Amino acid sequence: MRMAFIGLGEAAGAILSGWGPEQVRGVRTFDIKSEAPETAGEIAERAARLGVTACAKRAEALEGAEVVFCTVTADQAGAAASACAPLLAPGALWCDLNSCAPQTKVASAGIITAAGARYLDVAVMAPVYPKRNMVPCLLSGPEAAEVAPLLADLPMAVRVVGDAVGRASSVKMVRSVLVKGMEALTAECVLAAVLAGVEEEVFPSMKTAHPNMDVPARAAYNFERTLVHGQRRAAEMDEVAKMLAGMGLPNVLSVATAEWQRKLSSSGVTLQEGEEPDHRWFAEAYLRSWGLR
Repeated sequence: MRMAFIGLGEAAGAILSGWGPEQVRGVRTFDIKSEAPETAGEIAERAARLGVTACAKRAEALEGAEVVFCTVTADQAGAAASACAPLLAPGALWCDLNSCAPQTKVASAGIITAAGARYLDVAVMAPVYPKRNMVPCLLSGPEAAEVAPLLADLPMAVRVVGDAVGRASSVKMVRSVLVKGMEALTAECVLAAVLAGVEEEVFPSMKTAHPNMDVPARAAYNFERTLVHGQRRAAEMDEVAKMLAGMGLPNVLSVATAEWQRKLSSSGVTLQEGEEPDHRWFAEAYLRSWGLR
């Protein structure tokens, strides 16, 4: 079975590395960064490390592909579907792993199926590391029940949740309201506690009220993930806000969460490879970057 990946970021790298070099031999990939001279080398190096072929053009990557994994960012998912749909082989399976609103997935499905290919809504339900290809994924859409065994044999950890495109993504998006919202609240709380000089009072009191909540440790993890993936997470929360608005619900908290992710990721704070600073290091670095220290 010939496979292709559109987008060669963290998710694609995790899945491909989990399958290993023997299985991924022959996989072709295309990443939009290959079109820019300043980032083309980065993509070529990543592809070589994973043992896959980095293609300069979408058509080259998609030629003859039977299964295509789309792992771009949420804000590029629709554009990727539009650009690739005319290039897909008849009956090719487009697996959309992007963190998008159900409405976005439905629109992409329309583009893909109109071109004669098949569409699968895939929701990645946890960080791709450390489980890599075995990260839990939910599937939905008319093709879900039929293709689930094919993906499971690769292997992947998949579960069908319905035959309607958008159902799998709805599960993920609704979950992100709380998960990503808690990340934003944790960041705001820790930054305020450090700036006010009251962390030694605030954090123990929270531990007393919520014994399983280690705010400093969770904050350090969240800050690190935001530095690396904040723009992508913000794009996901934009999609969450879009979903809520489409449902007729207020989305002010999700909009604010997206704004927090962007603010943190664009602060200019940098982290050296291998460093594992604590919450205070991150807080002080952010406060300095905003002129508050």
